[in-house]
Amino acid sequence: MSQIISTQKKYFNPYTDFGFKKLFGEEGSKDLLIDFLNQLLPIHHQIAELTFKNSENLSDTEDDRKAIFDIYCESKTGEKFIVEMQKGKLKYLKDRALFYAMFPIREQAEKGKWDYQLMPVYFIAILDFDYDKKSKLRKFMRDIYLKDQDGDIFYEKLNFKFLQMPLFNKLENELESHFDKWLYFLKNLESFDHIPAILNEPIFQKGFEIAQLSHLTSVQYELYQKSLIQYWDLKNVKDTAFEDGELSKAVKIAKGMIAEGFSVEMIMKLTGLTKQEIDELLL
Repeated sequence: MSQIISTQKKYFNPYTDFGFKKLFGEEGSKDLLIDFLNQLLPIHHQIAELTFKNSENLSDTEDDRKAIFDIYCESKTGEKFIVEMQKGKLKYLKDRALFYAMFPIREQAEKGKWDYQLMPVYFIAILDFDYDKKSKLRKFMRDIYLKDQDGDIFYEKLNFKFLQMPLFNKLENELESHFDKWLYFLKNLESFDHIPAILNEPIFQKGFEIAQLSHLTSVQYELYQKSLIQYWDLKNVKDTAFEDGELSKAVKIAKGMIAEGFSVEMIMKLTGLTKQEIDELLL
């Protein structure tokens, strides 16, 4: 039997594709997504119900670019939401957000006589990185509308919200709102070994239940492992050689897998490292 590391994590990483969609993108967890979104939305756009829409949207022809969103949903009253988890830095993050937001706008076009009235569109990006390090005033949340030269809102139906998770550093005793609790939950979920007292309420209890690794089927766990590898790969994009005094990308990934409690056989399979190289990392 393969050696299992004693530091097995109890909950999955919500920044992985699998974890994010398991937590927010399934019918059974829809109430979590509604509760989270309502912390970001104005009173007049609070959500009571929503439906998931196809997250793959094609342009006019098959040759045009395909847009794939993490979660694409619509409220009962017609508001449309794109919710994404971004793990790695993108060169054209703002361009990408604008491009994706055009799909739910264009799909509202009606054939025949139409007065061009649109339902609101919200693009919400949860960023696992700080995208505006060069800015003099770094903001955890960027809340963006179309405004005129005097700063007055020109059009409020297209709204972008960027949450820079590295800039959220509140401790448990500093949480002041339900939104704070959500951010604390998302940022620290993978490191929890029990439910903190401040998160011991029904909506978060359900989140912890969904995120518990022991509750995943063998197929789901394998999908999560692959998703976790992709996450680490993005986090360790600089692949330097041993000769330069830096760990290689494979070793960095192996270290992360050790911390997660993966078996030696699985680490060998997914990193290409030998058993001896992995054993050395365990010392």
